[in-house]
Amino acid sequence: MDPRILARLRCPVCAEPLTETTAGTARALRCPHRHSFDLARQGYVNLLAGRAPHTGDSAEMVAARADFLAAGHYDPVAAALAAAAPPHAARTGEAYPLVVDAGAGTGWYLAAVLAALPDAVGLALDVAKPALRRAARAHPRAAAALADTWQRLPLADASAAVLLNVFAPRNGPEFHRVLHPAGALLVVTPAAAHLGELVDALDLLRVDPAKADRVAGSLAGHFTEESGSEHRHRLALRRAEVATLVGMGPSAWHTDPARLAGRIAALPEPVEVTLAVRLGVHRPR
Repeated sequence: MDPRILARLRCPVCAEPLTETTAGTARALRCPHRHSFDLARQGYVNLLAGRAPHTGDSAEMVAARADFLAAGHYDPVAAALAAAAPPHAARTGEAYPLVVDAGAGTGWYLAAVLAALPDAVGLALDVAKPALRRAARAHPRAAAALADTWQRLPLADASAAVLLNVFAPRNGPEFHRVLHPAGALLVVTPAAAHLGELVDALDLLRVDPAKADRVAGSLAGHFTEESGSEHRHRLALRRAEVATLVGMGPSAWHTDPARLAGRIAALPEPVEVTLAVRLGVHRPR
């Protein structure tokens, strides 16, 4: 593992620093108290303290999402993050600022930000092993770790210059602990118009009108929003891409699959859809 990233990692059991060890072909990270965490052949390290509460996305779901993102549909989101991150990373004054993506999935957004920060290194955190196999290869300066972002993060205090949180749960206290005092938390959430054309046609969940308030509440006492901006673009999708897009959101868990498939099959191609997201830049209190 890149020593610049390893130096920021901490044991999820005792919070002590980790070092890399090798025994034959097996590699692991180990702390002074001999807690050991295997480095998988696919490149990620399992830094869970105990069992994961859930396994996250399946390999099929991850593959579909990877194809959807590779097609460029969400490039505007990645571009907004890549534009917002550099000024905040520079504020920390670190030679090798660390960018952490909490709930990183395949590491696609993390890779975009690292491309804009040539001196930075990155860490993708997620609970889904299929996603982490891809995240470990997302960028030459990125590493990936299996971690539950609802629990204590396997990172040293004030170790991250930029923290990404894209369509993912937010752990305000832990985000504040691991973020450098001069760093920034970049939060991407759906705006009111997001996928609006599909909501009625497919009977999807609507974006909560109180979404911004709920985001603020999850970060209350730990962060202050420095700025917020909305990014809106039109997408032209095939029906299969619509199915993947719906599967990337909360409606996937609240909609009958057979009924949803039937409604998607009835849509005219291409399907015109609005991408509308809000990017909030938050600073530690």
